[in-house]
Formats: sequence, structure tokens, C-alpha cells
Amino acid sequence: MSFNSEYKNRTEYVESVLKKYLPEKEGLQKVIMEAMEYSLMAGGKRLRPILMLESYRLFGGEGMIIEPFMAAIEMIHTYSLVHDDLPAMDNDDYRRGRKTTHVVYGEDMGILAGDALLNYAFETACSAFDMDEADPRRTGRALQILAKKAGIYGMIGGQVVDVKESGHQIGGDVLDFIYRLKTGALIESSVMIGAVLAGASESEVHTMEQIAAKTGMAFQIQDDILDVTGSAEVLGKPVHSDEKNEKTTYVTWKGIEESGQEVARLTDEAVAGLKSLGKNDKFLEELLRWLVYREK
Repeated sequence: MSFNSEYKNRTEYVESVLKKYLPEKEGLQKVIMEAMEYSLMAGGKRLRPILMLESYRLFGGEGMIIEPFMAAIEMIHTYSLVHDDLPAMDNDDYRRGRKTTHVVYGEDMGILAGDALLNYAFETACSAFDMDEADPRRTGRALQILAKKAGIYGMIGGQVVDVKESGHQIGGDVLDFIYRLKTGALIESSVMIGAVLAGASESEVHTMEQIAAKTGMAFQIQDDILDVTGSAEVLGKPVHSDEKNEKTTYVTWKGIEESGQEVARLTDEAVAGLKSLGKNDKFLEELLRWLVYREK
């Protein structure tokens, strides 16, 4: 089976998991459930839950315990995009080829939809404890990783520095910090949780974290390149938004050619790290390369 076919199958599986864990649209507050569904089911690469699933399978994981965490990581990622698009942040009107949540539901409901997705992500992840197959220690450790990588020492921390340092030139060390936390942390969380729930050793979990860190950095640098070279029609979101928001990126810092070389170096190191585990997962290897050489 080709990579594209395998990726499509996994994406469809992720979509079914997300639908399974969406809240019922009921009650006086049902507009927030509608906004959550609009945001979550807008499509996208579903990168993080797929990476989580592949990491789980890589270490011999079987069963359904991974599903609530797959849904939770995508809810957290989606909430971050909803808030990113707000007028106070990037002020974007389109995401994934359609109008952003705040444009459709209003800025107030956009804020609340992001809040709701974040809170519901942890409600969903915690539901894993109710499953018969749950190992309390592994499940608790997975929840710890999810919380830390999404918080002030992870994605939010990176976003804070990104916002704080917008509008002026920053150094490479600050840019690396932003990318490592803002983009890399949830990718790290995904593969670490998959490995933990499958019973991987601490050293194996650490190796997966390092692989994801390099992948996340390469992914974000490629995003910078696409913001300059891509089109809104292909990307499904505005281009040149970094320039509009006066942000330093790898492209403004290093130029397109050197940025592309850095993408290649980081990707090669990530793949080498994966091979060092001595496990054969051609799909995961191809996925790492596809993610950072994508066109959208």
C-alpha cells in the first residue's frame, strides 16, 4: 500500500475518533458545542494524533486506550489555532480553507470555543481512567506529559514569547526557544504519550521526544518557507502573515536556501534517531519526511 493510501486510512480513523469524543450539542449552551465541532472538524493534517498512534504501535501498543488521548491532543492543537486567529493575536479570517471560528461565531464565542476545547481535552483524556484496559500509572504519566507540554513550559510558553517579541528583530536563540515550545512541544507530547501508553522504557520515551523535537523544528521552518513561497489557495490560510505581523522567522533570519538546508539536516537526524531504536516502521519514517517537505 502506498504512503498516501496509508496516510488517508489513518486520517479517516482519526476523524472517526474525534467524532466519537465530540460533546452532544444540547442545552442552553449548545452554541459552544457547535463552535467546538466547527473548529475541530475543519480538517487539517491530523499530524499529532497520527504520530501518537504510530508511536503507540511502534512499541507494541494495542487496544483503545490511545483514543481519548488522540482526541485530546487534537482538541488542544485546535484550541491553539482558534486563539491564534483572534484579532488580538494574528487576526486571520481563514484557516484550513474556510472562515475562522471567531469570524463565524464572533470574537467572544471564539475565545470561549478555544477555552472549551482546552478544558474538554482534559476531560476527554481523563476518561481513559474509566477504560478496563487502563494502567493507572501509564495513564497518569501520559496525562502529566499532555498537561506539561501544552502549558507554560510548552506550547503556551512558546506562544507567550512569540507574542512578546513580535514587532522587532530577535536572535536565533530566542527563535529556537519559540519554535521548540510553540510548535515542537505538542509533537513531542504526541509521540511520548504513545510510547508511554504502550509501555516503552524511559530511554525509549526520551529518544522519541528528541526525534519529535527535531521534527517539530523542521516542520516550523518549513512553515516559514511556505509562508513566503506558498499560495493561499494551496495552504488554505493567508500567506505573508509573518511579514504582516512583523515576526522574525528562519526565512528572515537565514534566508530561504539556508532554511531549506536546516529542514533537511533536522529531518535526517530525526530519521536517524528513529532507526536507532531498531524498530521497522517505514510509514513513520516516510511520515517524518513528508511532513517537512510538504507543500501545505
